[in-house]
Amino acid sequence: MSTYTTLIILSGLVIFSYLFDLIASKIKLPSVLLLLFLGIGIKQLVGYFGFKTYDFSLILPALGTLGLILIVFEGSLELKYSREKNSIIKKTFFSALIILLLTCASITAIIYYITRQGIYQCFVNSIPFCVVSSSIAIPSSAGINKQKREFIIYESSFSDILAIILFNFAISNTQFDVPAFASLGLELLVIILFAATSCVFLLYLIGRITHHIKFFLIISLIILVYAIGQSYHLSALIVVLSFGLFLNNADQINLPWFRKNFLYPGYSFELKQLFQLSAESAFVMRTFFFVVFGFSMDVYQIQNWTILATGGAILIAIYIIRFLYIRFISKIDLLPELVLVPRGLISILLYYNLPKELRIKGIETGLLFVVVLGTSVIMSLGLLLSKKEVAAKTSPDA
Repeated sequence: MSTYTTLIILSGLVIFSYLFDLIASKIKLPSVLLLLFLGIGIKQLVGYFGFKTYDFSLILPALGTLGLILIVFEGSLELKYSREKNSIIKKTFFSALIILLLTCASITAIIYYITRQGIYQCFVNSIPFCVVSSSIAIPSSAGINKQKREFIIYESSFSDILAIILFNFAISNTQFDVPAFASLGLELLVIILFAATSCVFLLYLIGRITHHIKFFLIISLIILVYAIGQSYHLSALIVVLSFGLFLNNADQINLPWFRKNFLYPGYSFELKQLFQLSAESAFVMRTFFFVVFGFSMDVYQIQNWTILATGGAILIAIYIIRFLYIRFISKIDLLPELVLVPRGLISILLYYNLPKELRIKGIETGLLFVVVLGTSVIMSLGLLLSKKEVAAKTSPDA
């Protein structure tokens, strides 16, 4: 493949992704689904014409990690903190935590019933199916009101973070005893201190950089901090979320020494530029990740009725647990909150980070695709229904 052919393909994928975003806003179908189908379609064409290909699945974890960092960072840069928001932060945290644990328990039971593997192995394999994907949920919530959108941003970000903590904890400990939980507590303390130090350092650096290349350096440093944290099995996504929140709310800190040393003229303008750059970078990473995932997936797996039945059981468990929690505990509106629980990038990323010795035959990319597709379609239908309900309530004849 020539250099020019490669450039045509890469630029064409970005253009298609942009067009898919425009289409998705009209039909309320997540653009990532269209990207998945594009990747599957490209693979069918490549196979039909017999072109030589590469094992692109090797780069999926790197693409997914970059996309996750940028998407969470972009979402956190939109959030403004105030004391009035303490209640929504608590509500979304406990919603993400309780639903994650209950969903893990139910999907573990489903996998155990089907495969008869050990409970521990079934539990580890269930985690990728339990996490709400912020890469789909945050963009899909753009059309709803601000309060509901904030709920989705916080909840999906907490879901990502908690799932990564749970995943790291599960693969590092075969026994969940007192020493294991003590180690987890120490890890969380270290990551909180790491996050606080990183936030102050990066903000100080932003104000001191005079070179015209600034924001890509900051994003690269965020990625570096994340990678260092994850290499020591720390849930470094907390750092990414904390830094975005810290940047967007630093002007609320009224300490004179802080304002003198960390805030500077033009800070608000540069923050907007950083948000724009992170949003566009996240768009590019999301584009390539989902196309490559679609290309690398064995689509013929979904012809297996066992995979379809397992996927259906997992979907039923996901929505029953969320319905019961919203109806009896959270007591918020059912729509669109009930359906804004898509699976996507983070689920795929966690699956590819599963050690090979812990993977279960039959719990593979085909099953992931069924669950990602099912949650996305249900979300699209739910958003359309929610939009019609809002239109009916606000119409003059209502």
